[in-house]
Amino acid sequence: MGKKNNSRQKAVSRMMFSGSVREIGVFVALIIMVIIFALIDSSYVTVGNFVDIVKQATINGILAIGITFAIISGGIDLSLGSTFAIVIVAVGQLTVLGVPPVAAICAGAVLGTFMGSINGLLVTKMRLQPFIATLGTMSVFRGIAYVVTGGWPVLNIPDAYRKSLGAKVIGDVPISIFVLFAIAVIAHILLKKTRFGNYLFAVGGNEEAAKLSGVNVDRTKILAYSMCGFCVAFAGMIMLANLGTGEPATGQGYELDAIAASAIGGTRMAGGKGSILGTFLGALLLAALKIGLIITGVSTFWQYIVTGIIIVIAAYFEVIQSKLSSKFSKSQA
Repeated sequence: MGKKNNSRQKAVSRMMFSGSVREIGVFVALIIMVIIFALIDSSYVTVGNFVDIVKQATINGILAIGITFAIISGGIDLSLGSTFAIVIVAVGQLTVLGVPPVAAICAGAVLGTFMGSINGLLVTKMRLQPFIATLGTMSVFRGIAYVVTGGWPVLNIPDAYRKSLGAKVIGDVPISIFVLFAIAVIAHILLKKTRFGNYLFAVGGNEEAAKLSGVNVDRTKILAYSMCGFCVAFAGMIMLANLGTGEPATGQGYELDAIAASAIGGTRMAGGKGSILGTFLGALLLAALKIGLIITGVSTFWQYIVTGIIIVIAAYFEVIQSKLSSKFSKSQA
C-alpha cells in the first residue's frame, strides 16, 4: 500500500514539475523576446509599451483562459469568435435601449455561459465530436449575430457602459486589465483547488477511467464549455466598451490566437493537461511579439504566419516533452 502511495506521489510530482518547467520556459522565452526587440528598437522598453502589451493581451488572454477549459476536457471550441460577436451585439443593443451597465454585463455573462453550455450539450448528449459540434455552432452563432442586427453595427453605445469596462483606473491602465487578472485567478482556483478541476483533468486525461471512477463526465464537459462561454462573454464586453460599436463580424479568427496562447502555455491539445498561468504567459508572449513586429516595421500579415508556426512548435514541444517524460518514468521503474 505504501509503495502504491509513493508511486502515486512521484507521478503527481513529475506532472507538477513538468508543468512548472513549461511555464518557466515560456517566461524565459518572453524575456528573451523583450531583450531582442529592445536591442532592435529601444522604444520597445518603456513603461507605456509594457502597458500596451498587457492591454493587447487582455482580450486574447481572457479568450485563451476560456478555451483552456475546453481543451483540457479533451475538446475544442471553434465557435469562440461567433459567441464573441453575439455577446457584443446583444449587450450593445441592451445598453442602447437604456439597460444599466451592471445589468447588461450580467446579461452578457449569462448569455455567453448559455451558449457555451449549448456546445457542451452537443458534445455530451448528442455525442458529436467537439470539432464538428463547434464548427456547426460557429456558423449558427455568426448567422444569429447577423440576423439580429440585419448586418449593421450597433452604434451609440452609452458612455456609462464604456466607462464601466473601459475606464482608466491608474494612469493609463484600464480596468479591463484588472478584469483579466481577476478571471485568471478565479480560473486558476477552479482548476487547481476544486473538485471540478480535478474531474476536468481526469476526464481529459482518460475519459473511460474517469467514468469508472464515478466522475460525471457529461456534467464536467458541459461546465468546461460553459466556463469557456463565460470568459468569451467578458472578452466581448470589454471589446464593446473599447470600440463603442457592436460589429456582428467581430471575432473572426480569434480562435487561432486563443488556441495559440493556450498551446504555448503548455495546454496539451489532446486534453488532460494545462494551467492558467501558462496560458496567461502565452497570451503575453503573443502580445509582446505582435507589438514588437509593429514597432520594428514588420508587416502585420507576417503575424498570421508567425502565430501558425508558434502553434506547431508548441504542439511539437509537447510531443518531445511527453517522450522524455515517458523515458524518465521507465528509467525510474
